[in-house]
Amino acid sequence: MKTEEKIEPALYIVPTPIGNLDDITLRAIKVLQNADIVACEDTRHTGQLLKLLNIHAKKLESYHEHNEQVKGVLLVNEIKSGKSVALVTDAGTPGISDPGYKIINEAIKNDIKVIPLPGAVAFICALIGSGFPNNRFKFFGFPPQKKGRKTFVRQLLDEESTAIIYESPHKIEKLIDEIIDLNGSDREICIAREISKVYEEFIRCTVIEAKNILSHKPIKGEFVVLLKGKNL
Repeated sequence: MKTEEKIEPALYIVPTPIGNLDDITLRAIKVLQNADIVACEDTRHTGQLLKLLNIHAKKLESYHEHNEQVKGVLLVNEIKSGKSVALVTDAGTPGISDPGYKIINEAIKNDIKVIPLPGAVAFICALIGSGFPNNRFKFFGFPPQKKGRKTFVRQLLDEESTAIIYESPHKIEKLIDEIIDLNGSDREICIAREISKVYEEFIRCTVIEAKNILSHKPIKGEFVVLLKGKNL
């Protein structure tokens, strides 16, 4: 899209592809093309994405967990001065397990309009593809790295609705062992790997079966883990 179009001063929450480039929406392309500033986790990563989409952004500005406080104020002031800011993450929807919610709160406190665009969210795709009940579910984000991890896993097992988390490939086997140690061997689990990418995979089985399956294959990619709710 090359035609420039003025968009109103606001904070736009813009989902980006989580794998397949076609995950981008026409509306997202329009906003990224016309926003005065695109705030992103990694300017190099977003710059490459925009190049692939043939989007010529006016200005890229870094916004991530290490500069969120300073840049959040700066970006809010830019919107106050009449500029439009599009917030993106490296993949998926900003504000989901990243610092995006902080600048959103800052914008709200300053009476700035926040415009969330619909788009790709890995855990929603995983939930739909899991086959688990989805009338009620709870998303827990990433588990703690160390302190509080056992309590976190116990909370997952005690949840009566479908429980969903993100986990890194380096800790997925550890997570399975932790669930087994807390008497969760027979709980139904769905492990969704590489959602929307070439090697997308769903492993649907019990926790103890998942341990065996994962021990016989390379552990690569991004993981969404879903546990069927207690007594479901």
